[in-house]
This record gives sequence, structure tokens and C-alpha cells, in this order.
Amino acid sequence: MSTDRLLPTAYCRLIMDGWHETEIRVRYAETDKMGIVHHSNYLIWFEAGRSDLCRARGFSYKEMEEQDNALMVVAESYVRYKSPAFYEDVLTVRTQVAEVRSRSIRFIYEIFRNSDETLLAEGETLHLVTDDNKKVKLIPDIYRERLLNEVEVEEVHDTFPPNQAPS
Repeated sequence: MSTDRLLPTAYCRLIMDGWHETEIRVRYAETDKMGIVHHSNYLIWFEAGRSDLCRARGFSYKEMEEQDNALMVVAESYVRYKSPAFYEDVLTVRTQVAEVRSRSIRFIYEIFRNSDETLLAEGETLHLVTDDNKKVKLIPDIYRERLLNEVEVEEVHDTFPPNQAPS
């Protein structure tokens, strides 16, 4: 597998505690009239972190879809907003695989402002793996193995309970 096609579009790195980091800069188009980031952008940044984490683990969404007819469909998403982000802020999106089951994958996220290390948002997404006919299917073993690589069992407790938003 060629590594040049796996390079992320943003700065990213895998850190030793299982978190993967992606650095982004807030663009003007992501803010409102007051210069504050619109809440919808956090889910887009979660996707950027998730995509970079997958590439760091040796595969891409495109590869899953084209080679194995396995699509990661978002079934649940949750974001807790802690503090606002502003135009030109440099942010770090931390992404971690929280849980891999037979047909689903749960990711958790934290977004920090680099200049003052303020936690801006945290959240999670749950993905069902389907085929191109939208039928839920087993996660192909190769992706299960790559997603579980670097994940330690004791870190799974950081996820929110299923079917319940955190208080």
C-alpha cells in the first residue's frame, strides 16, 4: 500500500494514549457575524479528525467503500459545547476509537484551542457499517484490526452510555 495516498490534508499525529490529533485553523466562512464559529462546524471537524485517524491507521473511507463495499454511516452524533471558537483560532481535534463492535464503531472527540489549551467541545459519533444498498453488515476484519490498533481497553470507559446523552 502506497503511503503517499494516506497523507492527511491537515497536520495530524497519533499520540501515545490512543488519541489522534488533527490541527485546523478556523476559516472566516465557519463563523457568524460576531466572529464565533457556528455550531454545525464541530461535526465537520469531527469528521476531519476521524478521517485522519483512519488514514493514520492505514486506510481511508474511500478504500473501505470501493474495495470492501463497507460504508460508515453516522447513526448517532453528540456534541457538548464548552467554549466558543473564533476566526483564525488554531484548534486541535483529538479523536479516539472508543468501541468497535461487530457492525458498529464509536469515536470520541475533544476540540481544544491551541493558544490557551481551552476545551471548546467534546462529543462522539456512532457509525453503522453498511453495504451500498444500505444493509447493515459486519465490519471487515482488516478495518476492525486497524481500528483497534493503538486502543487500550481501559480507555473505553470515556464513552457516553448508549441511548443516553451525558448530563
